[in-house]
Amino acid sequence: MSDEHSAQVQVTEIEVDREQAVTVVFDDGLGARFDLVQLRQMCPCAGCHGAREQGRAAFNGESITVIDAELHGNWAISIRWSDGHDTGMFAWTYLRALAEAAHHDIEPGTVPD
Repeated sequence: MSDEHSAQVQVTEIEVDREQAVTVVFDDGLGARFDLVQLRQMCPCAGCHGAREQGRAAFNGESITVIDAELHGNWAISIRWSDGHDTGMFAWTYLRALAEAAHHDIEPGTVPD
């Protein structure tokens, strides 16, 4: 992703709690905590996006964990989930949009314990 908007959205801190949540702090101080089940349901890959477009859930489980997470340059993180899914690339712009849409705000400049 190399468009101008992507270059403007940067993450200064990211914490992956493999059992509960992914917490992100953006360079303007906005913080967001994403519950793993909700984040898995919002996977941006083509298959999950298509399922949501058709009114189906991208993930139906009650719990999920993170097996592995990998940063991709300065624009995204990919997550390998305990259900075997691993094709979604969570761009910072996408996470920012999710945070703003769902009001996942936390205290600016901090990552919760």
